[in-house]
Amino acid sequence: MNAWHPWQPVPSLSRSLSASVLAELLDGGQSFRWHALPEGGFEGAWCGHHVRVRPSCSDSGALEFSAPAWANPAVTATALRTYLAGPPADPDSLPWRSDPHLATCLAAFPGLSILRQPFGETLLGFVCSATKQIVQIKQMLALLATRHGQPLHPAGTDSGSDLRPLDLGIRIFHRLPTWPELAAVSVEQLRACALGFRARHVAGIAARLSAEPDWLETTEHAPYAEAKARLLTLPGVGEKVADCVLLFGAGRLEAFPVDTWIIKAMARRYGLEGWGPAQVAHFGRTHFGLQAGLAQQYLFAYERAAARLRV
Repeated sequence: MNAWHPWQPVPSLSRSLSASVLAELLDGGQSFRWHALPEGGFEGAWCGHHVRVRPSCSDSGALEFSAPAWANPAVTATALRTYLAGPPADPDSLPWRSDPHLATCLAAFPGLSILRQPFGETLLGFVCSATKQIVQIKQMLALLATRHGQPLHPAGTDSGSDLRPLDLGIRIFHRLPTWPELAAVSVEQLRACALGFRARHVAGIAARLSAEPDWLETTEHAPYAEAKARLLTLPGVGEKVADCVLLFGAGRLEAFPVDTWIIKAMARRYGLEGWGPAQVAHFGRTHFGLQAGLAQQYLFAYERAAARLRV
């Protein structure tokens, strides 16, 4: 039995993506639950969905997806389109005409966008991201999912299904534990998932959200400044993490996350030597406008690619 449905186009996706841009989109630090496939493309999971994605073999730049055999491809297709389409964004509205470096970044990654991820999952991912590289964040979230989340398909349970993913060479994905589920996990168990000091932060947030069940939804839909102020009251959430959560989990394009890559990029490309993160963030929102977060993603992708070329 084939473990996967046949490959088919991602419906109604208005842009094409090259293999390199798809890799930046799914594996460039917006999300931490995608893994490159040996034959090309990526396999990943979010919010109860498990899917494979690749550029079309027709060289058209279109994307194709494949859902596991136990999933409904139509449901997967709808969820994937929303996930990949992200918040409404228009790179052409960015100030690239008066900003040569931004124009170079846009040309290097045509079609790059912001994913639209589940808010709670995004918060968990970026709370775990403090002082860690992408590969380490992936490991932490994989351990959390495997040990404290539910399998994403019947073959990963004791349901008696004839579909056995390991026998078919398919990876068993678990969904990330929800915040209510994390509230029942001890700090020691969280540390055992390689979280280190982040375990206390995750436990603290879980306790807070358990006491205020509507907190996440209220924050996700609040205006940017209010939502960010609310996030900053959570343990382990600073300016950069708050902006990442709002940009990648709530589609707030005015958020401009500032990490070491952006600090270096703004110093090297815009002459902002010695500027602190708050100053750089203010400059970014002012210079790039209401879609500053989209510009940030292009700057971030370009800077990392340039660094790889210098090695």
